[in-house]
Amino acid sequence: MQGKIVKGIGGFYYVYDNGGRLFECRAKGVFRNRNMKPLVGDQVKIEILDEEHNLGNITEILPRFNSLVRPAAANIDQAVIIFAIAEPEPNFNLLDRFLVNMEQQNIHTIICFNKIDLQEFEAKKNQCLSYTEAGYEILFISADSGYGIDALKRLLCGKTTVFAGPSGVGKSSTLNAVKPEAEAQTGSISEKIKRGRHTTRHSELIYISRDTFIMDTPGFSSLYVNDMECGELKEYFPEIAKFTGSCRFHMCNHINEPDCRVKQAVAKGEISKTRYENYVSIYTDLKEKRKW
Repeated sequence: MQGKIVKGIGGFYYVYDNGGRLFECRAKGVFRNRNMKPLVGDQVKIEILDEEHNLGNITEILPRFNSLVRPAAANIDQAVIIFAIAEPEPNFNLLDRFLVNMEQQNIHTIICFNKIDLQEFEAKKNQCLSYTEAGYEILFISADSGYGIDALKRLLCGKTTVFAGPSGVGKSSTLNAVKPEAEAQTGSISEKIKRGRHTTRHSELIYISRDTFIMDTPGFSSLYVNDMECGELKEYFPEIAKFTGSCRFHMCNHINEPDCRVKQAVAKGEISKTRYENYVSIYTDLKEKRKW
């Protein structure tokens, strides 16, 4: 039987089959031997151990078209990264690190700024809009009032989307605004595994409508960019990448080199100063890790 992993916790994996039944499964030891771990979003094959109690074993993980480490997920069509306008204050360095991770995986990302009903919105709006200059799609929403939720629903239709962002920005509220029954759905799984009410401590796939899923993920307060040479970083900032080859030095990293077109673009306001400063920060981190 084939199904999709919608949640994994404590060594158990919860798999919806094509008929809508939820099976509690273990992963066979062969996966540990191969250093493989099932991920939420995986399509898997399962063998039924107990038909009455919906128990089974995962016997095969079907090929993935992508996978993420943070958040741990597989087979994602797009990401919606949610930050709040305030309460908590938006950490744009953290946002840029997440965007780099998504660029590495070639995953389309939508940036969603929640809580626009707060008075800080007007002061933060232009800084948020600077991401459109980098080529990203921006949505302003209020999960409480419902503003912008219909536009978000249209972008989600027919896709498996990962919701991610720091704690407290309103990911769960946004999910409930999109799908009011989502809390009940997560609650039914929580009841099955005896873990109480839904608190987003683990990635979980929520069915929205036909061919439409949202993956709700735990909040994060830090994110490290790894698995690349520092010289590769410029390719993951779209507004910087377009200047490749146009500087005085063909392999310019846009840090200390003279006659750098990127630094000139920052001085002219063509590239966000904040984005560039975050680029330098991540570049420095990568260089230090490489040194050690």
